[in-house]
Amino acid sequence: MIEKERRKKMRLLLFLTVCQYAISSVHTYSVSNPNVILLMADDLGIGDLGCYGNRTLRTPYIDRLAKEGVTLTQHIAASPLCTPSRAAFLTGRYPIRSGMAAFSRVGVFLFSASSGGLPSEEITFSKLLKQRGYATALIGKWHLGMNCESSNDFCHHPLSHGFDYFYGLTVTNLRDCKPGQGSVFLKGVQKYLVIPVQILGVTLVSLAVVHYVGLLKVPFQALGYCLLITAISLVVLIFFFYHFRHLNCFLMRDHQIIQQPLSYENLTQRLTTEAVQFIGRNTDTPFLLLLSYLHVHTALYASNMFRGKSKHGLYGDAVEEMDWSVGQILDVLEKYNLRSKTLVYFSSDQGAHTEEISSSGEVHGGYNGIYKGGKSTNWEGGIRVPGLLRWPGLIPAGTYMDEPTSNMDIFPTIVKLAGAQLPYDRIIDGHDLMPLLQGKVTRSKHEFLFHYCNAYLNAVRWHPGNSESVWKVFFFTPNFSPEDSNGCYDSHVCFCHGGFITRHDPPLLFDLSRDPEEKVPLTPKTESRFYEILKVIQLAVASHTRSLQAVPDQLSWDNLLWKPWLQPCCSSLFQSCYCDYESEDSLLEVHSG
Repeated sequence: MIEKERRKKMRLLLFLTVCQYAISSVHTYSVSNPNVILLMADDLGIGDLGCYGNRTLRTPYIDRLAKEGVTLTQHIAASPLCTPSRAAFLTGRYPIRSGMAAFSRVGVFLFSASSGGLPSEEITFSKLLKQRGYATALIGKWHLGMNCESSNDFCHHPLSHGFDYFYGLTVTNLRDCKPGQGSVFLKGVQKYLVIPVQILGVTLVSLAVVHYVGLLKVPFQALGYCLLITAISLVVLIFFFYHFRHLNCFLMRDHQIIQQPLSYENLTQRLTTEAVQFIGRNTDTPFLLLLSYLHVHTALYASNMFRGKSKHGLYGDAVEEMDWSVGQILDVLEKYNLRSKTLVYFSSDQGAHTEEISSSGEVHGGYNGIYKGGKSTNWEGGIRVPGLLRWPGLIPAGTYMDEPTSNMDIFPTIVKLAGAQLPYDRIIDGHDLMPLLQGKVTRSKHEFLFHYCNAYLNAVRWHPGNSESVWKVFFFTPNFSPEDSNGCYDSHVCFCHGGFITRHDPPLLFDLSRDPEEKVPLTPKTESRFYEILKVIQLAVASHTRSLQAVPDQLSWDNLLWKPWLQPCCSSLFQSCYCDYESEDSLLEVHSG
């Protein structure tokens, strides 16, 4: 009898041990190897979401993330432009460190046949998580380059930066990609190409006339070469801009172009389906999914299900369609019981593009709330972006955090959660967010944040450890046009040098804790510590500058310009690079079904 009782107790003890081990295993998985879903909007204003105060746009699913997680109210993009901001996001480093910040006027990639891009030497979070056994996918916008020396070397392609699967655009969504939506190049072409070509043409004709009448002897061969070069250049330019949509706006699956030019029909639904299917394929494997929306960058679009349904025109329709997509992702996590095993992050690459107005006068840019400026500027409206994180059971629900954080922080946060080592051979500017999110610390590790306008240090934010103040200084500011507006409407975006800016000596100083709208610069009369604050920031700038190393400029004119030999084409130039395997596959699925 005693032996029977002893065996019964042993079985019970063994059962409890097994249960404890199983529970411990699940807990360890969820803590150290969570699934990671990163949802990145494009040009979304912080004031466009209900959880940040909007009362007219419907964003229930994004707001649900806020309700069930942490809302960052001072979440800062590392740059106010797409390409450098996304480079910083993927690497956890200021884009100036990787050569992804331009010294020229153009700060982003515009052509699929440019040779610049995220260098292969850079370490992305996708590379590190892939090494840890994660399935990795990028669905949507890349905008960090494609080829280096040939049309299929794919040196900058997402699959060369740690992603197992890619479905999306290697460049970006532009007005020129959608017929009837205008052109982002028209003003520039008229200003910088048409007039010089006209001058050159008049000069050559004048020289020919002068030569003909005998007033001046011009070598006929030299004149002929000049005319030939001018004619060839004009033909190439006309061909390129006439075929811009076919050459630069295409959809890829991994290394294959599947739709050239891109069709906007049900595009968000297609991106969402790809994301849902990726999650479904990896329910038993830790995964990293970066769903990088084309919404709400122009050209704006929305499917029939959402078009005309919002209170804010096509822009509002696009926001609400994106919110629907977020809801689909959250639903599939519930379906596969992955909710508690998945960290979800939502943000935007920079603030809303306030200057976006259609040819018919409809506002196509978003709302940055109370904040000044927008995309392309380091006023708060250009860099203060939504930051939402949800991880049930591990991140407290319904909390708000006003400490300065950066989109560069996602890199060390998810790398550590995956059990990977942070690179030791380079500076990582981001900081692990988990101690802050879980309440283990109350202060951000970002005492200083450096705000670049392209490759030029534009502003610095200082949050002293012993103060609630957030000081921000500007060394120069963009010249808004018209002057009394909130953006650079005459040039469509603000630029970073020359006559486009006003330099300040001493720098402009604001305390964002008291003046988040950056309305009234402080002076030595209104702030007794004015020069003391500037001195501390100048010392921080000197230290930061010493940490920078010279690297190749990925956004130089040479790397930005279109190179015909790098042009991806799924058919031939004589067929305008046309193909549509995407629609063909859809038709086959319908018929086979």
